[in-house]
Amino acid sequence: MALREILIAPHPVLQAVAKPVEVVDDQIRTLLDDMLETMYQAPGIGLAAPQVGVGLRVIVVDVVYDPQDPSTRAPLKIINPEIVSLSDEDMTYSEGCLSIPEHYGDVVRPRAIGLKYLDEFGTPKTLEAEDLLAICLQHEIDHLEGILFIDHLSNIKRNMIMRKLLKEKKLRGEFA
Repeated sequence: MALREILIAPHPVLQAVAKPVEVVDDQIRTLLDDMLETMYQAPGIGLAAPQVGVGLRVIVVDVVYDPQDPSTRAPLKIINPEIVSLSDEDMTYSEGCLSIPEHYGDVVRPRAIGLKYLDEFGTPKTLEAEDLLAICLQHEIDHLEGILFIDHLSNIKRNMIMRKLLKEKKLRGEFA
């Protein structure tokens, strides 16, 4: 396993639609393991492959992990996720993102979802998720569509965050 660099917005990979995984093989399993290590190190509760520069439909999440107690790890490794149902009831959650560090915003999403996906061995799976897990899954799946949580915010709030991120990148010399 290896740590991977987390891309910071704005970055073109974060705005692109990820491609489906055609074959679940050792390369995909290594990507999943690397993503988990990167997510735990950050620390975060979810990570999508585009956030580490890979344009594939792969996400990892772990909403129960406590950094103070590594035995609490309960990771989900998800390939080609597809939301198949959404609850009528919504939930507002203050979301953050490893690709938009130190910025948060209230996002309204369905409280529960049904999901179908492939596991790390290519086995078809289904999952019913609610509350934080449902929110996290929707957030990460948005990444696969080139959508960031700030795209769910008002134009004023989104533009304010993007201006700050651009200014920080300029200060680090990432833009000419």
